[in-house]
Amino acid sequence: MTPALAAAGFAAIGSEHRLDVLKTLVRAGEDGLNIAAIQERTGIAQSTLAHHLKSLVGGGLVSQEKRGRETINRAEYEQLRLLAAYILEACCADAPLATRNAEDAA
Repeated sequence: MTPALAAAGFAAIGSEHRLDVLKTLVRAGEDGLNIAAIQERTGIAQSTLAHHLKSLVGGGLVSQEKRGRETINRAEYEQLRLLAAYILEACCADAPLATRNAEDAA
């Protein structure tokens, strides 16, 4: 994952409502949810929900599929895994260095 893709993904979940929508879709599983079901579970107004979904789709974290008159929204689990891996890939790499620096400062 590139820094630009990671930044877009993190920006897409940069509000409480979008995070709530994403978590709702993650809980829904691979089948996803239509707009009405997301709205029912989150309490977000339809016009606002459409705006938040557009951001999540733009960030690559949600996909949409038209089925007749409804749109099914799904969490993009692989993209979410990559985003988590990106932020955690260097986890604790500098921990020994930080410990040494703290000890040297004392």
